[in-house]
This record gives sequence, C-alpha cells and structure tokens, in this order.
Amino acid sequence: MYSKDEAARLRQQFWISFGQYMKPVPSASGSTVHWVNYKTGVKNIFFKMDVTNKQAIISIQLTHPDAEIRHLIFDQFEEFKLMFTNMINEEWDWSRDFTDEYGKTVSQISLTLNGVSVFNQQHWPDLISFFKPRIITLDEFWDHVKPVFEDLTS
Repeated sequence: MYSKDEAARLRQQFWISFGQYMKPVPSASGSTVHWVNYKTGVKNIFFKMDVTNKQAIISIQLTHPDAEIRHLIFDQFEEFKLMFTNMINEEWDWSRDFTDEYGKTVSQISLTLNGVSVFNQQHWPDLISFFKPRIITLDEFWDHVKPVFEDLTS
C-alpha cells in the first residue's frame, strides 16, 4: 500500500511519462496539442483519461448542467456513432446519464481497461498502449465533428 503522497507522485510520474511520449505527436489538424489535458475547445465537452489501481478509462464527458441540453448534445454524438465506431474500430459504452466520482450526473461515452494499475510500472506500457491510439483517434474524430458541436452549444 502506498501513502497518499507516494500514490500522488506515482500517478503524476505516469502522466508526465505519457505526456513526454505523446509530445511529438501532432493533432489531426497538424497543431501542437497537450494530450494529457486535451482541450476540445467546446464548453462542457471533455476528453478524459484516468487510471487507478484497478483500471484505466478513456471517455468523452458531457457536463452541461441543464439535463435537456446535455441530452441534446449526447443525441448529436449518437448521430455520429457509426462514424465514431468505424474510426475507433471498437464498441464503447454510451451512457446518457452517468454519475461521476463526485456524484454529478453527466453523459459519457467511454472505454475501460480492467486489471491494470498506475502503481505498477510494469503496467505502464499497457496503459500507454491503451490511451495513445484512442486519444489520437478521438482527436481525429473531433477534427471532423467539432463545428457541429460549436454551433450546437453557441
């Protein structure tokens, strides 16, 4: 078992390592991107990556406080589901209403990898192999559909 400080340091070291590994990779538009803290540029739409002592998760989170608007945005993502699935080449979990770790209801599109731990450095190559192609593909997908969501949320 790790102390709180040791756990935070290991988690931070993983994300620093991942960020350095991803730094030379340009975005789909050719610009520089901060992969660890990916900015969609659209309010209330986030691409999140997280890893715990049991699993890794990558997700699109829709956090608009108005449930009707959040559902409208989620519905628009569903309109692109075939394109998304074809690009990402796997099935993700689509949750119209999902309660996050803070008790907040969001909409989420996600994929989870179980049986990995950020605290086991031998798992880091598996974690990087899980996150890297998916965040790159999310960026490519976003490059195609972002204008629709900019219009929808403005």
